[in-house]
Amino acid sequence: MRLLFSLFAGLLAVSAPAFAECQGKNLIAALSPAAQTALRAKADESAFAVGNYWQATKADETITLIGTYHLDDPRHAKTMARLAPVLATVRTLLVEAGPAEEESLKQRIADDPSLIVNTKGPTLPEVLPKTEWEKLADAAADRGVPAFMLAKFRPWYVSILLSMPPCSLDEATPRGLDAQLIAAAQAQNLPVKALEPYDTLFGIFDKMTPAEQLDMITTALAFEGASADLAVTMADSYFSEEGRLIWEFNRLQALQLPGYSVERVDREFASMEQSMMIDRNRSWIPVIETAARKGPLLVAFGALHLSGDQGVLNLLQADGYQIRRLSLQ
Repeated sequence: MRLLFSLFAGLLAVSAPAFAECQGKNLIAALSPAAQTALRAKADESAFAVGNYWQATKADETITLIGTYHLDDPRHAKTMARLAPVLATVRTLLVEAGPAEEESLKQRIADDPSLIVNTKGPTLPEVLPKTEWEKLADAAADRGVPAFMLAKFRPWYVSILLSMPPCSLDEATPRGLDAQLIAAAQAQNLPVKALEPYDTLFGIFDKMTPAEQLDMITTALAFEGASADLAVTMADSYFSEEGRLIWEFNRLQALQLPGYSVERVDREFASMEQSMMIDRNRSWIPVIETAARKGPLLVAFGALHLSGDQGVLNLLQADGYQIRRLSLQ
């Protein structure tokens, strides 16, 4: 996702988005005490549901893991200060996508714009209902994307754009925790390597049907009016180190959408978790373990990949690593 956010920034000719602090309310905190308790109980059913900062050890191998938040936030400064000594001692920084992958992606898009632009099929205003297209065009305009450009974007890419709340856009460069760690590593000539090929997410979205991709837009638009509140809720959950909580909260939100039964939500969330998290987690484990055999390692990736029976921590534990939570204080 960090790579796709960077790609979005590069596509805008007028300004590049950065991610400042949104003003909104925490929607989880606004729930009743009983609802909050039930939501946390559901999240706690997952392995390693709480915690962003971990260490995995086996024999002489040491892996430090930090779950990241891909958008900017002033609270990252405290995390970066805590990680500075780690960066000074590890042999490699592993991230979802590093500078080399970003350059490869930019070159690939330059060579083949059809990866994110529909160059042959119908445009979005041709396949969406008129009222939905108008709402989408307004949402994109709030993010600095003109309608003529939006019209030909592939639906899955539009859903990524909608995931960035307009309240957080400014004229600067994306500075999520991943980007800040990469910059710090480069400053001290620490090798930065990727957990997966730069085009991994393209492959995932290519497997989705056109209808499934359009559903992603419809779902995102349903929450557009609460984008600032959702951004605050997600950030607060991350910095309270409750990554799994936001996943369960999103499930709760989906149940409020028209036509979304418990069965449909369970099915779609299971499919999304399988493709976006579980399959990728499994593919990362050999990469992490191979790098760990060469010396101490810092691994940084989206915080939600940490938790769950098929989360990175549980998969490492199944391979014989001892897992210990570290403090970010």
